[in-house]
Amino acid sequence: MTMTENAHAGSGAGSADRGGPRTGRRQMLAGAAALGATALAAGAVTATPAAAASGPRTFAAGRPILFRGATVVTMDPRRGVLHDTDVLVHGTDIQAVGKHLPAPHGTTVVDTAGALLLPGFVNTHQHMWQAALRGVGADWTLAQYYNTIIMKWGSLFRPQDIYAANYMAMVESVNDGVTTTMDFSHGLFTPEHADAAVDALFAVPGRARFGYSSLAPDLGWVYDGRVDRMLKERFASSDQLVTMQLAFDMYALTDDARRALKHTRDLGLPLSTHAGLYGFVGDDNIRFLQDNGALSPTTTLVHAATLSDDSYRRIADGGAYISLSAESELNAGQGYPPSGKAREFGIPISLSQDTVIWWSADMFSAMRATLSADRGLAHLQAHQAGKSLSSNALRAQDVLEYATIGGARTLGLDRLIGSITPGKRADLVLLGRSSPAMSVVNNPAGHIVFQAGRGDVDTVLVNGRVLKHRGTLVGVDLQRARHQVQQSLEYLRSKIPAKEWQQAMGE
Repeated sequence: MTMTENAHAGSGAGSADRGGPRTGRRQMLAGAAALGATALAAGAVTATPAAAASGPRTFAAGRPILFRGATVVTMDPRRGVLHDTDVLVHGTDIQAVGKHLPAPHGTTVVDTAGALLLPGFVNTHQHMWQAALRGVGADWTLAQYYNTIIMKWGSLFRPQDIYAANYMAMVESVNDGVTTTMDFSHGLFTPEHADAAVDALFAVPGRARFGYSSLAPDLGWVYDGRVDRMLKERFASSDQLVTMQLAFDMYALTDDARRALKHTRDLGLPLSTHAGLYGFVGDDNIRFLQDNGALSPTTTLVHAATLSDDSYRRIADGGAYISLSAESELNAGQGYPPSGKAREFGIPISLSQDTVIWWSADMFSAMRATLSADRGLAHLQAHQAGKSLSSNALRAQDVLEYATIGGARTLGLDRLIGSITPGKRADLVLLGRSSPAMSVVNNPAGHIVFQAGRGDVDTVLVNGRVLKHRGTLVGVDLQRARHQVQQSLEYLRSKIPAKEWQQAMGE
C-alpha cells in the first residue's frame, strides 16, 4: 500500500456522487513532481513507494484518513460489495463511502488499489485469561480441559497473571483484525482478579466486552456487590471502548441461579452462558432460562449443541443468540456445531474462538471450521440417503456475516460497528496484496473466508485509530505483552508439578 498525506484544501467529506473523474495512473506518475512540490509548499509530507515499504507511518491524531480505490466488503445489505471505492474516516467515525471522494485538507490518503477493506471481526466468546497456556491442550477433550483448568490450574492464577494474559489476548486480537472481543472471564476468584482483567482490556486500544465471571462454585459473586462496584467504578459510561456484561454458567438450577439471573436483569446487563454441552448443561438450562425471563435478545448461548428441537424453538421464540465455536465443538466434544439447527429455527449466529489453550484467536479459522462442519454434515446426510447435494446451503457470505455484523448484533453493538456504513465507528480491516493468495480476487466474500489469513491483515483501525499498518502494530506494545505473558508462564510452571505438566502436554 502506498500512502501520502494530502495537504490540498478540500470542500468537505463529500458524498458518493461528488468529485470528478479519477486521474489515470500514468497521468499521476507524470505529474508526481508538480504534485510533490505543491504538497511540500503546503507543509505536507509525501511518502514515496520506496519509503512506504520501509515500515508503518505515524497517523496524526485528528487527521482524516481516506482509503482510496478499495474493494469494500461493507456487510451493509444496502451497499453490498463496492469495487474501486473510497472510504473516508474522520475522528472515530466512517464519514463517507463512495467513488472519487474529495480529500479534506490534511487528509492521510492510503492508496489501497483493489485491496479488500472490511469491517473488523467480532469474536463473541474467548477465555482471554488463559493466553499464557497457549497450545497446552491441543489434544484435549472437554473433560480433560475441565479437570485440568477448572479443577486444578485455574486457582493458581494471580491477578498479574490475569492481566498478562488479557493484555496479550487484546494485542493478538488487534493484530489479527479482531477489533472486538468478548472476554468470557471466568478465572476471576477475587475483586483484585477482576480489576486486573479490566485494567488489561483498557490498556490496549482495541474494543472489548468484559464478561464478568468466576470459577467459584456458587453465584453469590453476581449479587454480593462485586458486580455493582465494578459497573459503577469502571463502566459508568456506555460510550467507551470496553463495555461490560455478565458471563456465568448454571450447573445447578437453584435459587442461587435464579437470584443471579434476576440481578443481571435488574442491572440491565447482557448475559453469556455455556449451553448445550454434552454431559454438562442441556435442555433443562434452556427451560430454566426461559422460566426466569432470561432467554431474550440480551442472552448469548455459547456452543448450544446437543439440544432438542424444543430447546431451539424456545431460543428462537425468546430472541436469544448463539455463539458458535466450531473448532472447539468439533475437537473437544461439546456437541456438533449447530449451525444447521440455528438456521432451521431462525436463531441468529455469531462466531467465537473459545480459548488459545486449544486453538488460536483466528477468525479466519472460525469461518472455515463453521463452513466445513455445516457442509460436511449436509453432504454426509445426503450420501447416507443415497443422494447428492446440488448446492451448498451455507455460503461464504453467511459466515462472513456471522464473524462481523452478526457478532456486533450478538453484543448489542450493531448500531456502532459491524459494517462499513457512514455514521458507524471506524473499526476496519484492510487485507494486503503482498501474498500470492491475495494477487487475484474474483469473489470477495469467498476470498476472505477461504483464501485470506491473519498474515494478510495489513491495516487495522479501531474507533478511527490506526493500530496496525503495513503489517506492523502501531501504538500497541507487543514486546511488553510477550514479556508479561512469559513471566506469567514461568510462574505457573513453577506451581504445576512436572509430571502433571508432561501429562497435560501428552508427553
